[in-house]
Amino acid sequence: MDFANYDIYFPHLGIGIEHLRNSISPFGFRIAFYGILIGIGMILGILVASLDYRRRGRNPDEIQDFALYAIIFSVLGARAYYVIFQWDYYSQHPAEILAIRNGGLAIYGGVLAAILSCAVFTRLRKLSFFDIADSGVLGLILGQAIGRWGNFFNAEAFGGYTDSLLAMRIRQSIVNPNMLGGDVMQHIRHIDGVDYIQVHPTFLYESCWNLLVFLLLLFFSRRKKFEGEIFFLYLGLYGLGRFFIEGLRADSLLFFGTGIAVSQALSLLLVLLSIVSIGVLWYNKTRSQAGV
Repeated sequence: MDFANYDIYFPHLGIGIEHLRNSISPFGFRIAFYGILIGIGMILGILVASLDYRRRGRNPDEIQDFALYAIIFSVLGARAYYVIFQWDYYSQHPAEILAIRNGGLAIYGGVLAAILSCAVFTRLRKLSFFDIADSGVLGLILGQAIGRWGNFFNAEAFGGYTDSLLAMRIRQSIVNPNMLGGDVMQHIRHIDGVDYIQVHPTFLYESCWNLLVFLLLLFFSRRKKFEGEIFFLYLGLYGLGRFFIEGLRADSLLFFGTGIAVSQALSLLLVLLSIVSIGVLWYNKTRSQAGV
């Protein structure tokens, strides 16, 4: 099959999309697939978290109340994170800071905002932070797995050049020029008069990793030994995968004036925090059971 005129295709798998759409326009109002997928991820995430919370004998209304605040502040946090590390641009275009319909949300900003929201919410409601967080991260990681596919429809969040089995070719004309750099432009492919980039589909890698993490957390949630175990497992497992996947990305946000990827550094920090925290909590649990 000839995929020369496709917007996106996987040459080694023989799979492609001829005309990639990133939105629908019912009644003339544009709705991006990215937003639709994030919305689906949020709904399913709240459902999964509520079911787990109820399974543990808690009131699922508490999870749903928390979700209302977490969603709002996570969107604000995701935008703030992105703007901060793209300040060279936004300092010159301040009117675009709130223009989230034009893109520019960073998942780590949303995650950090959700954690902070949980801390404030549980303190005000006099609830256990880890009680909410252990169930909440189940929904969070599932939502992340689903939401990553929004990057596919936007032709973004890809990696550098590769000719591996999962290599993905994208018509250059549909890609944001700001994302075209490094070895990506050095390996432009010219096919029947059309320019293509060939890259790692890092959105796919992360979506698959997040789904695996979700299944692992679901397994351990029914066998956990102490409060906070699932929360810290989430931080460690997600951070571990993101650390390696971020190393493949072609559009990473960088620390000011350096070549260090912000998300990669944060991922490493979360992995270390997870290991130390689980070790401390496990040690304290063991001492408590021993009556020490």
